[in-house]
Amino acid sequence: MTKYQPEAVVHFAAFAYVGESAEKPLKYYRNNVVSSLTLLEIMREFGVNKIVFSSTCATYGIPTVIPIPEDHPQQPINPYGFSKLMVERILRDCDKAYGIRSISLRYFNAAGADPNGELGEDHEPETHLIPLVLDAAAGKRPHITIFGDDYDTPDGTCIRDYIHVTDLAVAHVLALKNLGKNCSTTSYNLGNGKGFSVKEVIDAASQITRQSIPFKIGNRRHGDPLRLVGDSSNAMREIGWQPQHADLSAIIQTAWEWHKQQRQL
Repeated sequence: MTKYQPEAVVHFAAFAYVGESAEKPLKYYRNNVVSSLTLLEIMREFGVNKIVFSSTCATYGIPTVIPIPEDHPQQPINPYGFSKLMVERILRDCDKAYGIRSISLRYFNAAGADPNGELGEDHEPETHLIPLVLDAAAGKRPHITIFGDDYDTPDGTCIRDYIHVTDLAVAHVLALKNLGKNCSTTSYNLGNGKGFSVKEVIDAASQITRQSIPFKIGNRRHGDPLRLVGDSSNAMREIGWQPQHADLSAIIQTAWEWHKQQRQL
């Protein structure tokens, strides 16, 4: 803060494995909540009064309305979701008490890679569907496990809303600009408003990679909603955001190009 004297903060830092959060809740509350408190205390000390916060659709829990609007009840079902919801609550209180204005961006499933090949998705352990599918296509793992194929969806598998990381990045810039115009503290969904099933992702990846992608059917995961699709119309209307990479095949194509480059395929 002393060195750079920032005008605003964009807060991306968090632990983000849903399963791990259930096994190690203290780790998640200490890092995601307590460390955010530390950041906000320092912002207050240095007079920095604008922050864009990476939140998540996990704050909604099991949705009762699809697509999910921002005023949907927030009832998380895991410590990760609760940790993000706590920070959203803290941010609203900080606005009222200290004038620190914020925009919380509730991500749906971030996916894809930088079209120029500079950045891509590489976690350890990897839990996200698209890189797992591409690893299977590349022969780096023997198969994909589909967690349940008996859901009330057209093909029996869960449906998720995928948003390209480039569109995600643009939304942060627009949110930051809007805070500079003295907008009120608020929250926005970031998704494409259209869901794709697990099997649709596997089929699309198979077409792009021209590889057969083996999969096995596993048991349902506890608390997995059958559909998670976001209504992002408020972000479009209020900060001028418009996804440019909404097509599933385009998202997977950028991920595959980066994947091949990294794996030297």
